[in-house]
Amino acid sequence: MSRGTERVAGMNVFDPQCTSREVLEHATGRWGGLTLAALVEGPLRFAEVRRNVSGVSDRMLWQTLQRLEDDGLVTRTPHPTVARRVDYELTALGRPIAERVCDLIDAIYEQLPGIVAHQRASGAGAAPPAEDPSD
Repeated sequence: MSRGTERVAGMNVFDPQCTSREVLEHATGRWGGLTLAALVEGPLRFAEVRRNVSGVSDRMLWQTLQRLEDDGLVTRTPHPTVARRVDYELTALGRPIAERVCDLIDAIYEQLPGIVAHQRASGAGAAPPAEDPSD
C-alpha cells in the first residue's frame, strides 16, 4: 500500500468499513478541509468561519462544523451573552489534521501553474466521459 495507509494496525482507509474513511471524508470533503484550514489561526465565530470559507451556505457550514465536532476535531463554545455568541476552535485532535490540510493547500498552490497549464492543454472543463473504460 502507499505511504500513510498502514501507520496504525488494523486501519485501512481503502476499506469502506474503516472508521478512518468517514473521518477522512469529513476532514477533506468540499467544506471540511476549508473549515479546518480557516480555524488553524485560532477560534472563530460562526460568521467569521463563513466569511473565510466563501461560498458555503449557513446550513452546510453548520452541518460541516457539527460533523467535525462529532469527530472531536472542532470544539463549539457558546458564550452567555445577550447577543448569542458561539466560538469554534480546533481541538488537540483536530490541530494536526488541520495543519496537514494546510500543507496540502500549500502543495496545490506550489503546483498550480503546472496544473492549470495541464488543464488548458487537456481541454479541462469539457464534459467527462459517461463511463471510465478502464473499469
